[in-house]
Amino acid sequence: MIEDEVFRRKRFIPEKMKSFGFQKVGEQYIYEVDFMNNEFHAILSVSGKGSIDGKVIDKMNDEEYAQLRSENFNGAYVNSVREAYRQLLESVSKEICEAVFFASGQANRITEEILNRFDVKPDFPWDEKTYQSYGVFRHENNRKWFALIMNVKRKTLLKNQDNTPIDIINVKSDTLEENVRQYAESIFPGYHMNHKTWISIILDDSLDDETVMSFVKQSYALTTDRR
Repeated sequence: MIEDEVFRRKRFIPEKMKSFGFQKVGEQYIYEVDFMNNEFHAILSVSGKGSIDGKVIDKMNDEEYAQLRSENFNGAYVNSVREAYRQLLESVSKEICEAVFFASGQANRITEEILNRFDVKPDFPWDEKTYQSYGVFRHENNRKWFALIMNVKRKTLLKNQDNTPIDIINVKSDTLEENVRQYAESIFPGYHMNHKTWISIILDDSLDDETVMSFVKQSYALTTDRR
C-alpha cells in the first residue's frame, strides 16, 4: 500500500494534524483534498492507534479509482496518478508527522520505556533493505542482545495468508511454553531465533505495555553477565 510505504516509521502529531486541516470524527482524523488538476479526490483516515487508510475517488464517475491498487495496471496515466498521490502523501507526512524508530505506536512506546529504564537505544546493524528497520537492543558491557524489534508479515507467526505488516519484539524467556500457552494470540516461539529460549510478542496493543515490558525486563536479566 502506498500509504504504508510513505508513513512507515512516522508518528502522527494531533496538534499538527488539526492545524493542517484534519477533522476529528469519533476516534479518527479525516482529511479530504482534490489533486491532479482536481480530477481526483483523496480521503485520508488516521485511527486513534496511528494507522492510516486512504481512498482515491475518480471525480468523473464518483467511484474509487481501483486501478491505483492493481499491479495489472501500469500504463502512463495510472502511473501518473500513483505518483501524484504519492507526492500528496509525502507532502502531508512532512507537515503532520515526526520520524520514529519503528512502524507501530506500541513498538515506539516500548522503545521509550527501554531507554528510560535501561538507557539503551536500538541500533540497526543490517544493510540489506529487507532488514534495515530491524532494531537491536544490547547490553552496553557485553553487547549481548536482550531485545530485537522487527517488522514482518503477520502470516509468519500465525501461519496463515495474512500479509499485513506488524511489529514484533523478540525477547529471551525461561518460561516459553507457559507464555505461549497463556498468551496464545500474542506470543509465539521466537521468529528467526532459538525457539527454546526466545519468544516473539506481537506489538499491536493486544498486550498492554506493562505486560510487554515485564518480558523485556526478564530478557534483560537473563542476558546480563553474572559475576
